[in-house]
Amino acid sequence: MDTFEQVNILLVEDSPLDAELTIRALKDGKLANTVDWVKDGQQALDYLFHEGGYTGRAGNMPQLVLLDLKMPRVSGIEVLRIIKADPRTRKIPVVVMTSSQEERDIAESYDLGVNSYVVKPVDFTAMTNLARQAGYYWLAINQPPVM
Repeated sequence: MDTFEQVNILLVEDSPLDAELTIRALKDGKLANTVDWVKDGQQALDYLFHEGGYTGRAGNMPQLVLLDLKMPRVSGIEVLRIIKADPRTRKIPVVVMTSSQEERDIAESYDLGVNSYVVKPVDFTAMTNLARQAGYYWLAINQPPVM
Protein backbone atom coordinates (compact mmCIF):
# COMPACT_ATOMS: atom_id res chain seq x y z
CA MET A 1 0.00 0.00 0.00
CA ASP A 2 1.38 3.40 -0.95
CA THR A 3 2.05 5.23 2.32
CA PHE A 4 1.00 8.55 0.76
CA GLU A 5 -2.37 7.29 -0.45
CA GLN A 6 -5.37 8.49 1.52
CA VAL A 7 -7.13 5.35 2.75
CA ASN A 8 -10.66 5.56 4.09
CA ILE A 9 -12.71 2.75 5.63
CA LEU A 10 -16.43 2.90 6.32
CA LEU A 11 -17.35 0.91 9.43
CA VAL A 12 -21.06 0.07 9.68
CA GLU A 13 -21.54 -1.23 13.22
CA ASP A 14 -24.24 -0.65 15.83
CA SER A 15 -22.19 -1.98 18.77
CA PRO A 16 -20.03 0.80 20.29
CA LEU A 17 -17.67 -1.79 21.80
CA ASP A 18 -17.14 -3.67 18.52
CA ALA A 19 -16.70 -0.35 16.71
CA GLU A 20 -14.10 0.84 19.22
CA LEU A 21 -12.13 -2.42 18.97
CA THR A 22 -12.22 -2.35 15.17
CA ILE A 23 -11.20 1.30 14.91
CA ARG A 24 -8.37 0.83 17.40
CA ALA A 25 -7.06 -2.24 15.55
CA LEU A 26 -7.12 -0.46 12.18
CA LYS A 27 -5.45 2.68 13.54
CA ASP A 28 -2.82 0.76 15.54
CA GLY A 29 -2.01 -1.26 12.44
CA LYS A 30 -1.70 1.98 10.43
CA LEU A 31 -4.13 0.55 7.87
CA ALA A 32 -6.29 3.63 7.34
CA ASN A 33 -5.97 7.37 7.45
CA THR A 34 -9.61 7.61 8.43
CA VAL A 35 -12.21 5.21 9.70
CA ASP A 36 -15.70 6.67 9.44
CA TRP A 37 -18.16 4.95 11.75
CA VAL A 38 -21.90 4.89 11.16
CA LYS A 39 -24.27 3.19 13.58
CA ASP A 40 -27.03 1.84 11.33
CA GLY A 41 -27.82 0.79 7.79
CA GLN A 42 -29.60 4.02 6.85
CA GLN A 43 -26.60 6.10 7.92
CA ALA A 44 -24.38 3.85 5.78
CA LEU A 45 -26.49 4.47 2.70
CA ASP A 46 -26.70 8.20 3.40
CA TYR A 47 -22.90 8.31 3.81
CA LEU A 48 -22.20 6.41 0.59
CA PHE A 49 -24.68 8.33 -1.56
CA HIS A 50 -24.18 11.78 0.04
CA GLU A 51 -27.78 11.97 1.30
CA GLY A 52 -29.51 12.85 4.58
CA GLY A 53 -27.03 14.05 7.17
CA TYR A 54 -24.16 13.40 4.73
CA THR A 55 -25.39 15.60 1.86
CA GLY A 56 -22.37 17.90 2.13
CA ARG A 57 -19.83 15.18 2.91
CA ALA A 58 -16.49 15.86 1.34
CA GLY A 59 -14.33 13.04 0.10
CA ASN A 60 -14.43 10.03 -2.14
CA MET A 61 -15.89 6.61 -1.66
CA PRO A 62 -14.24 4.43 0.99
CA GLN A 63 -11.70 1.83 -0.13
CA LEU A 64 -13.36 -0.75 2.13
CA VAL A 65 -16.71 -1.22 3.88
CA LEU A 66 -16.82 -3.31 7.05
CA LEU A 67 -20.49 -4.20 7.46
CA ASP A 68 -22.43 -5.77 10.33
CA LEU A 69 -25.56 -7.62 9.24
CA LYS A 70 -27.82 -7.18 12.26
CA MET A 71 -28.38 -3.42 11.98
CA PRO A 72 -31.23 -1.13 13.06
CA ARG A 73 -33.37 0.80 10.53
CA VAL A 74 -31.93 -0.86 7.40
CA SER A 75 -30.40 -4.35 7.67
CA GLY A 76 -26.87 -5.11 6.60
CA ILE A 77 -28.24 -7.44 3.92
CA GLU A 78 -30.24 -4.57 2.41
CA VAL A 79 -27.22 -2.24 2.59
CA LEU A 80 -25.15 -4.89 0.79
CA ARG A 81 -27.88 -5.34 -1.84
CA ILE A 82 -27.92 -1.59 -2.57
CA ILE A 83 -24.12 -1.20 -2.58
CA LYS A 84 -23.60 -4.06 -5.04
CA ALA A 85 -26.50 -2.99 -7.30
CA ASP A 86 -25.32 0.60 -7.80
CA PRO A 87 -22.56 1.28 -10.37
CA ARG A 88 -21.10 4.01 -8.11
CA THR A 89 -20.43 1.58 -5.26
CA ARG A 90 -20.43 -1.98 -6.61
CA LYS A 91 -16.63 -2.22 -6.86
CA ILE A 92 -16.01 -1.24 -3.23
CA PRO A 93 -14.89 -4.33 -1.31
CA VAL A 94 -17.43 -5.20 1.37
CA VAL A 95 -16.47 -7.43 4.28
CA VAL A 96 -19.34 -8.64 6.42
CA MET A 97 -18.22 -8.83 10.04
CA THR A 98 -21.11 -10.28 12.02
CA SER A 99 -22.03 -12.58 14.86
CA SER A 100 -24.39 -14.51 12.58
CA GLN A 101 -23.32 -17.99 11.58
CA GLU A 102 -26.67 -18.72 9.93
CA GLU A 103 -26.22 -20.48 6.58
CA ARG A 104 -29.01 -18.33 5.11
CA ASP A 105 -27.13 -15.10 5.95
CA ILE A 106 -23.86 -16.45 4.56
CA ALA A 107 -25.45 -17.68 1.31
CA GLU A 108 -27.48 -14.51 0.77
CA SER A 109 -24.42 -12.32 1.40
CA TYR A 110 -22.41 -14.18 -1.24
CA ASP A 111 -25.36 -14.17 -3.63
CA LEU A 112 -25.45 -10.39 -3.32
CA GLY A 113 -21.72 -10.05 -4.03
CA VAL A 114 -20.03 -9.74 -0.63
CA ASN A 115 -16.25 -9.99 -0.91
CA SER A 116 -15.75 -11.76 2.40
CA TYR A 117 -17.85 -13.03 5.30
CA VAL A 118 -16.31 -13.38 8.75
CA VAL A 119 -17.89 -14.22 12.08
CA LYS A 120 -16.92 -11.88 14.90
CA PRO A 121 -15.30 -13.64 17.82
CA VAL A 122 -16.51 -12.83 21.32
CA ASP A 123 -12.99 -12.56 22.72
CA PHE A 124 -11.52 -9.01 22.89
CA THR A 125 -8.06 -9.94 21.58
CA ALA A 126 -9.44 -12.18 18.83
CA MET A 127 -11.81 -9.40 17.70
CA THR A 128 -8.95 -6.91 17.54
CA ASN A 129 -6.80 -9.35 15.56
CA LEU A 130 -9.65 -10.11 13.15
CA ALA A 131 -10.21 -6.42 12.38
CA ARG A 132 -6.49 -5.83 11.84
CA GLN A 133 -6.13 -8.89 9.58
CA ALA A 134 -9.22 -8.02 7.52
CA GLY A 135 -8.00 -4.46 7.01
CA TYR A 136 -4.48 -5.58 6.15
CA TYR A 137 -5.65 -8.08 3.55
CA TRP A 138 -8.10 -5.76 1.78
CA LEU A 139 -5.92 -2.65 1.89
CA ALA A 140 -2.35 -3.96 1.61
CA ILE A 141 -2.49 -7.36 -0.13
CA ASN A 142 -5.59 -7.37 -2.33
CA GLN A 143 -5.34 -5.60 -5.70
CA PRO A 144 -8.59 -3.63 -6.13
CA PRO A 145 -10.11 -2.54 -9.44
CA VAL A 146 -9.81 1.08 -10.48
CA MET A 147 -12.84 2.97 -9.19
